[in-house]
Amino acid sequence: MKFEREQVRQQAATLAQRGVFIGTSSWKYEGWLGQLYTPERYVYRGKVARTRFERECLREYAEVFKTVCVDAAYYDFPRREYLEKLAEAVPEDFHFGFKVTDAVTIKKFPNLPRFGVRAGKTNEHFLNADLFAAAFLKPCEAILDKVGVLLFEFSRFWIGDYEHGRDFVGDLDRFLAQLPRGWPYAVELRNRQWLRDEYFGCLARHGVAHVFNNWDAMPSVGEQMALPGSNPQPELTAARFLLKPGRKYEEAVKTFQPYDQVKEPNLNARAACRALIAQGKADVPARKTFIYVNNRLEGNALGTIAAMLAESD
Repeated sequence: MKFEREQVRQQAATLAQRGVFIGTSSWKYEGWLGQLYTPERYVYRGKVARTRFERECLREYAEVFKTVCVDAAYYDFPRREYLEKLAEAVPEDFHFGFKVTDAVTIKKFPNLPRFGVRAGKTNEHFLNADLFAAAFLKPCEAILDKVGVLLFEFSRFWIGDYEHGRDFVGDLDRFLAQLPRGWPYAVELRNRQWLRDEYFGCLARHGVAHVFNNWDAMPSVGEQMALPGSNPQPELTAARFLLKPGRKYEEAVKTFQPYDQVKEPNLNARAACRALIAQGKADVPARKTFIYVNNRLEGNALGTIAAMLAESD
């Protein structure tokens, strides 16, 4: 479906008034020029300047959407100055979703170049609540009114990490018990067999949401929503539509770049999103629902959202 900027702006604003916030995972995509972004706003010496675009496009993004997921926070602890610049670029009723820095959520660092000397080693700061509070929450206090949800993304654990899901749940339980209260926390798992009563019960005890997530080895969002206890936080729902189940991230990147058009409509994901929107609108006024859509789901998050919203009317 074609992305109609003004129509989506009105739909997103109406939903936000009902506590349902829909947006994208990150926002600096040049493939969105001519759709969400006005190329002329970023022209320098006759062509779009990448530096200017990346510096200023959030302001134009926030003219249409009321939320965005800040993926950059996953790779490094956010600085207060960076967060304040984000907040300055958006209106008062805008809410950010932040992926919590992986220095807290990785148990063993993968053998990837970005981890340097830490690659392949056990992370001594895994589930370190004090580090999280000091290095992540403290800077976020400067923009507290714009923090919509804090997402603890746990990449898939292997048998060498945890022999049983209950062992992870035990560690998670101790971690969540140590966190400062009053923040909107949500947990995203990538181990499908751990989506059980003990996990959802742990989240419920601590007032933490489960992040419904479309990922390669996970059940679909719709299947997760059908699990008993999967919505354990009465005032917060979070969902991330990332990949078609069964598809690897690298394959999606190769298939869909430069993310300028929908190539593979995912009807199951769209139906789940409609259900989340309907549930969010019908729930108590205090509940907030955050829905984030990634380019790697269908090829163009803007077109996916336009279709989801049109089908939800």
